[in-house]
Amino acid sequence: MAHATVYVGFTVPQLLRGASRIFPTHPALVVLRHSAFCYCTTNGTIKSKRKMDHLERTANNFRQEVISQAKVCGITNESETVKRLRLAIANKDFTFKAGQWVDFFIPGVSVVGGFSICSSPGLLEQEGILELAVKHTVHPPAHWIHTECTLDSEVALRVGGDFFFDPQPGDSPVKLVLIAGGVGINPLFSILLHIADLHGYQEGKGNGYKMGTVKLYYSAKNTSELLFKKNILGLMNAFPGKITCRFHVTQQSSQICKELQPHVTEGRISEKDLEKHVSNDTLWYICGPPPMIESISKLLSNIGVPRNCVFFEKWW
Repeated sequence: MAHATVYVGFTVPQLLRGASRIFPTHPALVVLRHSAFCYCTTNGTIKSKRKMDHLERTANNFRQEVISQAKVCGITNESETVKRLRLAIANKDFTFKAGQWVDFFIPGVSVVGGFSICSSPGLLEQEGILELAVKHTVHPPAHWIHTECTLDSEVALRVGGDFFFDPQPGDSPVKLVLIAGGVGINPLFSILLHIADLHGYQEGKGNGYKMGTVKLYYSAKNTSELLFKKNILGLMNAFPGKITCRFHVTQQSSQICKELQPHVTEGRISEKDLEKHVSNDTLWYICGPPPMIESISKLLSNIGVPRNCVFFEKWW
């Protein structure tokens, strides 16, 4: 997929002219700079730069032209600091690939948010629903979601990103290792759900999808900060041997519940954990804070994983 090279100035309302209605916002000028660091990177050296806003960071990423109005139809607490939004999408032409993110336009908020999608493309196709899980920060879009967003709130969305898994019928099966840190689980959970959907299609319809196994390594400070853990355990039970997961916790102080205990390791993801998965038909997807990605990338290099088999996305 080609990267979008953009250098253009526009106001937020201009962006929304492709949607079904124009949201009133402060006309803050937003410039997409050609020199912005693309935070979804493959086969490259990672270099952290100054913190930029979402539009700057993603200026060179692919973006769809379609902008769709969306209405909040569900809000739940995924953890003490993360809210999960369920959004009904108005535009039938709105699509995404598992792993991509959305530009998030909020009426009256001049800053454009950027959030990875945590639901599967199948949910959008079947029910017209998309989900986001957003951690509370002082960043205006995240702050709005945690303090002002309510059922029936209206926003606008546009899909972008070059970090995705989108196998086609007839493709040779590949094994996947997904490595997540903190809220970086979002795009990888979308990929995991998509793989589960495709396993279901493969078993039920025999429509040409050939799926390999997937292993998820998911690290957080403690089990209370592991997002989607019940869903992940459910997927493991539904697809034994095909979908497996190892949770890692680095600062656990309370007792781990019995349901999670068999799947939890106290300590960071190590070279020993990863080396058992090295093969010619394995792809590696990593998402998390930049230091975590840099550390895991070095581990993969040390155990001989080819750089063209590693895909990562920095998330600030």
